[in-house]
Amino acid sequence: MSEHRRKPPQPQSGGRAAARRGTSGSSAGRRAAPRNSTESPADSYGPQESGPEDRPYGSRAEARRAAQRTGAGRRRAADGAGRGGSGGGGRRSGGAGDTSGPGRGRGRGPAAKKRFVDYPRSGKYGWRRWVPSWRLVTGTFVSFLGLLMGAAGIAYAMVGVPDEKAAAMAESNVFYWADGSQMASTGGEKNRQNVKFGDIPRSMQDAVIAAENATFYDDKGVDPMGIGRAVYNMALGGDTQGGSTITQQYVKNTYLDQSQTVSRKVKELFISIKVGAEVDKPKILTGYLNTAFYGRNAYGIQAASQAYFGVDSRRLTPEQSVFLASVLKGPNLYNPDGGVGAMATPEANRERAEERWKWIFDRQVEVGLMSAEDREKYTKFPDFVKQKSSLAGQSGYLVDTAKEFVAKKAGLKPEELEKGGYHITTTFQKDKVRELEKAVNATKKDFLDKKKRPKTDDLVQFGAASVDPKSGGIVALYGGAGQEEGHYSNNANTTGVPVGSTWKPYVLAAAMKYGTYRSKGVPLSPLTKYNGNDLIVINDQNGDPIKDAKGRPFRQKNESEKVWGDVTLFDAMQDSINTPFVQLGIDVGLSKTRSVTKDLGILESSFDKGNLNNASFSLGTSTPSAIRMASSYGTFANSGRHYEPYSVTEVKHKDKPLPGFEAPKEKRALSAPIADNVTKVLENVVQNGTAKGIKDIGFPVAGKTGTTDKNKSAWFVGYTRELSTAVTLFRTDPKEGKLLSMNGTGGVPSIHGGDIPAELWQDYMAQAMKGVKPQPFPEPGEIGEIFEESPSPLPTPSATETEEEEPEPTPEPTPSPTKSEVKPSPTPSQTCEPGDWGCGSGSGNGSGENTGGNENEGAENGTTENGGADGGGSDSGGSDNGGGDIGGASPGTSAPGQPGGNANAGNNNGGSANTGNNNGGADNGGLFGGTETP
Repeated sequence: MSEHRRKPPQPQSGGRAAARRGTSGSSAGRRAAPRNSTESPADSYGPQESGPEDRPYGSRAEARRAAQRTGAGRRRAADGAGRGGSGGGGRRSGGAGDTSGPGRGRGRGPAAKKRFVDYPRSGKYGWRRWVPSWRLVTGTFVSFLGLLMGAAGIAYAMVGVPDEKAAAMAESNVFYWADGSQMASTGGEKNRQNVKFGDIPRSMQDAVIAAENATFYDDKGVDPMGIGRAVYNMALGGDTQGGSTITQQYVKNTYLDQSQTVSRKVKELFISIKVGAEVDKPKILTGYLNTAFYGRNAYGIQAASQAYFGVDSRRLTPEQSVFLASVLKGPNLYNPDGGVGAMATPEANRERAEERWKWIFDRQVEVGLMSAEDREKYTKFPDFVKQKSSLAGQSGYLVDTAKEFVAKKAGLKPEELEKGGYHITTTFQKDKVRELEKAVNATKKDFLDKKKRPKTDDLVQFGAASVDPKSGGIVALYGGAGQEEGHYSNNANTTGVPVGSTWKPYVLAAAMKYGTYRSKGVPLSPLTKYNGNDLIVINDQNGDPIKDAKGRPFRQKNESEKVWGDVTLFDAMQDSINTPFVQLGIDVGLSKTRSVTKDLGILESSFDKGNLNNASFSLGTSTPSAIRMASSYGTFANSGRHYEPYSVTEVKHKDKPLPGFEAPKEKRALSAPIADNVTKVLENVVQNGTAKGIKDIGFPVAGKTGTTDKNKSAWFVGYTRELSTAVTLFRTDPKEGKLLSMNGTGGVPSIHGGDIPAELWQDYMAQAMKGVKPQPFPEPGEIGEIFEESPSPLPTPSATETEEEEPEPTPEPTPSPTKSEVKPSPTPSQTCEPGDWGCGSGSGNGSGENTGGNENEGAENGTTENGGADGGGSDSGGSDNGGGDIGGASPGTSAPGQPGGNANAGNNNGGSANTGNNNGGADNGGLFGGTETP
């Protein structure tokens, strides 16, 4: 029976320890050992005759430790003696009987044998029990090493040397329309022609070895340190890394499974070791160059030589060889044609490729593969032949958009997608894509004539995207003339094209959400009034003038010098007047506008970094893509519910669905009252404002026009409840990647968002909405409070002509002055009720003297986006020197000696018969008048 179960009577003076120290030596109880017994180890539980241990013990633990110190441990009983003799009692008692008896206590009999693995260590106490002996450590290491070598031997025997010819075939990537029908198939048999080692020029061999593996001819095919780093990073979920030697990369290229996993990396390691041991170096290098992907759908050195330079590999020049070695770093980021993703623009890729091209030449000198004298010969980056594409029309842009989405969601590199085997179902609707392309082509045919106007009608680009507001699905896009025509940039997803006044609804939404510092955070009603005059001083939130680059108060310019006075934000949006929205943006806070736009899906990367805190930020100097603009306006259409734009609904790889392609979840970007009130304002833009040319389309439409500084781009973004579409028009220099002015394009002075882009939008949407029962926009409730600034100053008369310093219209960084579309203010006799949004927005078509054109043109076109304002004598009739805060001061007149300070002089002179007709009013006023519009 266990000693823990039988307890002797406890004396009153102590616990168990006292009982063990009892003086009754004759008892045969199992716990009452004789006090003076010398043969039983149990003596140690009681006091000794002498010595430092001659003291009572306070616990069992102390007693056991004392016994161990005296050599009477349980496992070390001498000569088989138990804790009692043969006549002894229990485990801890008993007399001094025959020591040859087995006794009843533990520790009887012969000493116990040691364990095979002595861990925790016997005979050691405290922390030493847990420190393994050197024998254990050595044995464990040797055993592990033996097992590892055995496993490595088995793995080495099981893997085979890859066949580069087998890698020439791969599965296709198949893309499907939203209805499940096949849209395109890419891949399949690779564009590859294997060549012999003798057909690879020495310049190509040296360039690749210098760049990829300088110890190629000396190593055993693997880099243990490199493998260790790669496995460690992947195991911890860090950045994935490829093979670090040419042999490893050759092995990787011959396997269709390009997954960056530990298991694949280990398999690659053993194959590389075997290849390094069994295959000579020239064959390895040839195999690598024959299986590598170089971009332009080219696999292998021969296909790449033809794709980029139109020559066989054996005829490559050193400059061309080094370029191909450069692009091996990653074709998506080093192919000068551009690649997938925002970082892979043609300009960025070319810059990276040129830098690496120079580095490889320098590297060859460093590793002794080229002399410094020879290096000095190579300074000119090579030219390329025109890229060819097997995808015609919009298919290439649709495929690229889907591939970019898949790569991002699945964490795949574009090069990995090229290996094939993916079946990708998209959101693109075949009929809508074709209708959009048809509308663009018809507009090009009617509008452009490169033969007649080669200097202005060439390099004109169209881009468009159509998004479902209720899901975020991209249903159609127009990316350009086609990759088969040499245009590879996707204009629907391009960045770098400013959006102009299509940004103003975001500023209004921010005011409705956050209010201004004037309203102390109370949301603003769109009926709040702001000064709409030209060249007003813009003040910061302290009420102090914002300074321009010369330290003078910054004056914001409108399209015309028309005196608007205080106008509601509702009217300012209708006529796209700049000054109210520039001041509103400052009052709300530009950071709050940025916050709203991000909630609506505009990417922060598209913000104009140089103008983040400048007044001009509110005029659309940022550069979102057409896809993002359509998506954000779709949030207005959907009463503030936002879905991220997406282009793929399902991806299967070898018939296995990939996770992560569920439809995006709804996010509340704006409250319904804010979004619906913005829609109400934008409906009026179509019915009475700058986009009134499309108001008869036949179903409810809301939208906003925009044109940017120097007429470099023009936009129209509009939506119904069912579909949101953005259209952009711009010119760009493909060599320098810079935007060009569209003044004169199409044979007209300037292009504006309210004409060509809006007309194209109408042509497409009229077809895209067929078969759809359009729903009316929800009627918005009242929102915010009406705040009014102090009355705007009117021009003051001047009795004599005076010279005034010309005001500087722009601060530094230069804001993008954009034209505001001109429309007459309500006549003084008009009475506006508080809830009547239509009141105060003007009526009729205006008059010649107020719009900057002659009487006939102004009357007919005075309310269009263009209005003829700048064309109505802005340079001659006072746009720079008159109007705005200084009204009609004498510099605003053109007739010497004529006073220009009455209430009508400075602005009306911009296009009157006396001042502006011959200087731009008659010639430039009207439909395409002016030079810069929002």
